[in-house]
Amino acid sequence: MKGIILAGGAGSRLKPLTSAISKQLLPVYDKPMIHYPISTLMLAGIRDILIITTPQSQATFRDLLGDGSRIGMNFTYAAQAEPRGLAEAFLIGKDFVGNEPSALALGDNIFYGAGLGAQIRAAGAVTEGAEIFAYDVKDPERYGIVEVDETGRARSIEEKPENPKSSLAVTGLYFYDNQVVDIASDVQPSERGELEITSVNQAYLEQGKLNVTQLARGSAWFDAGTFDSLFDVSQFIQAIEHRQNFKVACLEEVAWREGLISDTELDKLAEEYVNGFKPYLKSLIGA
Repeated sequence: MKGIILAGGAGSRLKPLTSAISKQLLPVYDKPMIHYPISTLMLAGIRDILIITTPQSQATFRDLLGDGSRIGMNFTYAAQAEPRGLAEAFLIGKDFVGNEPSALALGDNIFYGAGLGAQIRAAGAVTEGAEIFAYDVKDPERYGIVEVDETGRARSIEEKPENPKSSLAVTGLYFYDNQVVDIASDVQPSERGELEITSVNQAYLEQGKLNVTQLARGSAWFDAGTFDSLFDVSQFIQAIEHRQNFKVACLEEVAWREGLISDTELDKLAEEYVNGFKPYLKSLIGA
């Protein structure tokens, strides 16, 4: 399975923070925001990731992440000239995806929870249809909402409905079979002139192949696109890391636990740091 992270957009809701820097490069506690969706796709077993950025910020992403080889990954890059909708990611990434299944993660969506890794890995094994992740919210009229039947299959999907049929919000993590590029190519712009991911999901729904994974009670999902949510998720990550003495979305650790790098390679990566990451990474291998 191929992975795409959409890290473009103008970041309008976060100006002036984003006046000179991409939203996905902003810190979420002790890591750049982009590290969180990367770790999510890594946990799904994905090793090839296309990172879609704005043209002006791509060099900075390359400086930060490189080609991914230091952690056993393969990162490539593409540009989205202007935000024209989430489904455009599959048009930009058409050659990258090829005839393989693929996953799309939004660069400002952050997930955390017990059992989440197993749910993500199961979605990463999809070979037919689509798998989306849903989160129970108290204000469903603000989100894209999916209604599910007793088997976990989608009944309906709506964008910010006035009278929601459920309280399950569609999060920014999507897994698709190899039809997705063709489906995205047929999507017509919405009233706001964008290629909506809801239209892609609707196509799978009409085929009877849109499956929904509900994030377990106690899991957390953040859309870090506003001042308050960015602050909230930073505090959340800080609390988890301080109280439980482990790091969330530490790419070197994820790579090591996934078997992508050896103890020796992890120890070498630890030496690149002069802060708390160094003793933390070394402690994983008892160094």
